[in-house]
Amino acid sequence: MIKGTLLLGRRACSASSTQRLRSRFGGFMLSSPPRAAMSSAPSSGKVGEKEKAPEPTVIPGVALSAATSAVGFTGAAALSSALSIPVSGIPMSILLGIAIKNNNFGIEVPSAAGKGITYSTKTILQGGIVCVAAKLSFMELLTTGSVGIPVVVGSVGAGLAFIPWAGAMAGLPRKMSLLLTAGTSICGVTAITALSPAIDAEKRDVAVAVANTVAFGTVGMLCYPYLFNALCGSSEQVGMCLGVAIHDTSQVLGSAMSYRETFDDEVALRVAAVTKLTRNLGLAVAIPALTYAYKKEMEIGEVKGSEEDTISGLNTFKKYVPPFLVAFIGVSALRTVGDIVVPEDATLYKDAVTFIGSDVSKYALGTAMAGVGLSTNAASLKGVGWKPFAVGGAGALVVGGTGFSI
Repeated sequence: MIKGTLLLGRRACSASSTQRLRSRFGGFMLSSPPRAAMSSAPSSGKVGEKEKAPEPTVIPGVALSAATSAVGFTGAAALSSALSIPVSGIPMSILLGIAIKNNNFGIEVPSAAGKGITYSTKTILQGGIVCVAAKLSFMELLTTGSVGIPVVVGSVGAGLAFIPWAGAMAGLPRKMSLLLTAGTSICGVTAITALSPAIDAEKRDVAVAVANTVAFGTVGMLCYPYLFNALCGSSEQVGMCLGVAIHDTSQVLGSAMSYRETFDDEVALRVAAVTKLTRNLGLAVAIPALTYAYKKEMEIGEVKGSEEDTISGLNTFKKYVPPFLVAFIGVSALRTVGDIVVPEDATLYKDAVTFIGSDVSKYALGTAMAGVGLSTNAASLKGVGWKPFAVGGAGALVVGGTGFSI
């Protein structure tokens, strides 16, 4: 009892002494942070560096997109051989990517691949588009395509005017209508992939536009050679109709070669190839025009920007013409200058142009479209309905019908 009393007395004295010291020195000397706060304070030095999680890289996603594209191109080549018709590897890549994303093969896309897949659908896509320009020479247009220029201008103009209007009447999303316009009016999947980053299109809209282009292009490739043989009055008209009525370049050449084999007509093949090349050059004009039109529409009803943004021509140009399209036009201009300056027998120049314009662009766009597929959930495609295909089909008929204007 006495010991307990003494212990309580000592504690009381200690507490009173501590209180006096705190009141005298402001509580700084004897105050200490709580243990919990000390333990939760961020550590510095090597210990903190070890605890920091590494930032994700683009390598896993790019590798997955490239591998998916490689399988898609291999499958397209196998189908082409088995069916004796050209099958493009780029649509196959996006379809395979969608199948993998939605676990149709029992493969789950790892979360670590997300950054690289996004990189593929943006940076690699834009790089592939720029590489396509290496195939486009304005000299070839002037020397071999001048006869078909009126028909090509009419077909592209008809598509640019009709399809956006039809899409609005059908209630389609504006971006989807513009993607259908680009794919149907110019050069199929390549035009869709060129426009999509410029208007920041949704992956669902890209997938629907690609499916639309592939569907009607395939039907046209199989049916149009026989239809145009019955309706057209000359080989030149057959070639021009094939060149403007079918969307993708590979499909145009496939249908023209089929026509040559069936009807022994070399002229139609040559005219179809030149007409399609001329039509492809519309990328340099139509994509900036569609981008400008879309962004101007988005500004309707919005508050005007600052005076600097309003009066500066450079700011306006940057706003409506994405940098990769500037690079696209620049590469096409370089190709044109090269065709003028470089001798015709310069094989190294021709090999380089073919490698960049055909091989690099093909696999870059395939990787990008595989990335689009790998990030597209099939559930987002539900409810799309028949209207996009009705608009795409009507647009294909309008664009193809211009071939009969000569």
